[in-house]
Amino acid sequence: MEFERIEKAAFTVIGKLGSTDEGSGFIAKLWDKANAGFNEIKHLVLFDESCKPMGIYGAMSDMGMNFEPWENNFSKGYYLAGVQCRNDAVAPDGWTKWTIPGFVFLKVKVTGPDTFKNMISYMNENSIPLAGAVHDFTDPKTGQGFMLFPIKKI
Repeated sequence: MEFERIEKAAFTVIGKLGSTDEGSGFIAKLWDKANAGFNEIKHLVLFDESCKPMGIYGAMSDMGMNFEPWENNFSKGYYLAGVQCRNDAVAPDGWTKWTIPGFVFLKVKVTGPDTFKNMISYMNENSIPLAGAVHDFTDPKTGQGFMLFPIKKI
């Protein structure tokens, strides 16, 4: 399993919000809505020097919206399909803004459907506590997917 330790200060994601209560396939539907409406938030997005968004996130939180891990053995929680935006951005109607707390993360390259399960096993075997909700991250420069496992709040 390929991963690196990174430190990321608090950051803002604006996107479309849903929860596991909506049933199977809800995440794909959120991404469809977010992608279809991207022009509504484009002016709020942080871009890098090559005019690519800084990050595309599937941000997650527990049902209490405390950025804790999903509940019931990681099966129940909220998902925000969105993009990194300016911290002072105001989400338009129909969009949700989250400010994700700063953490030290283990950034894991997604290599298949078992990436999450394998990393949780690795962390348990090595006594590394999960300090918050795991987030999906897609690098817009490469299209590569990663998962961010928070191990320490900063």
